[in-house]
Amino acid sequence: MAQAIGETVFDILYLGFALLAGLTMLIKGKSPLVKKAGLMAALLGAGDAFHLVPRSYALWTAGLEANAAALGFGKFVTSITMTVFYLILYYIWRERYQVQGRKELTRTMWALAALRIGLCLLPQNQWLIYRQPLAFGILRNIPFAVIGVLIIVLFAQEIRRTGDRVFRFMPLAVGLSFGFYLPVVLFSGVAPAVGMLMIPKTMAYVWIVLMCRKLYVQERSN
Repeated sequence: MAQAIGETVFDILYLGFALLAGLTMLIKGKSPLVKKAGLMAALLGAGDAFHLVPRSYALWTAGLEANAAALGFGKFVTSITMTVFYLILYYIWRERYQVQGRKELTRTMWALAALRIGLCLLPQNQWLIYRQPLAFGILRNIPFAVIGVLIIVLFAQEIRRTGDRVFRFMPLAVGLSFGFYLPVVLFSGVAPAVGMLMIPKTMAYVWIVLMCRKLYVQERSN
């Protein structure tokens, strides 16, 4: 019961924040950069809701294993939306730092995203069962991890060059999100307690959204 209460309260606060912040920036933002940030945040909240709402329901009812299909489908949706999340973040990077050209980099990001989504669509993932194959869990996250590394490096380079204070912690936040997420992929099947790392992973995403929200605040104050 304590887990159900704790997770449900946390999920409501997180999803409410992501959706409210995202929709506010998307609707009220003036610049394309702020609107991209809003779309990214709203997508984060909407996508994670597909997994977190069934999880809360499962904790209050028959348990996680009895709701395996709903949880698995939610995990599938979240895998897709998080891929798009980082693709949008790449375009935020391009617009924030007025990056021109670099078409090969853009093609690489799109290819990695398409590969990740394509791997997620394969039936071998067995999304609807409770214990999914570890091999495909690792395989589909390889291109995702590469996207994360590229995002970290790209932001770090531009922050060093420009001294950007709004996104100065973006490489750290993205690094933490992957650092907390990958052990869950690798070890949660044999050590369920590792799944608790999803909480600090979620907080890293909140941090990313808060940094993006600074763009909206600056825009409103001008």
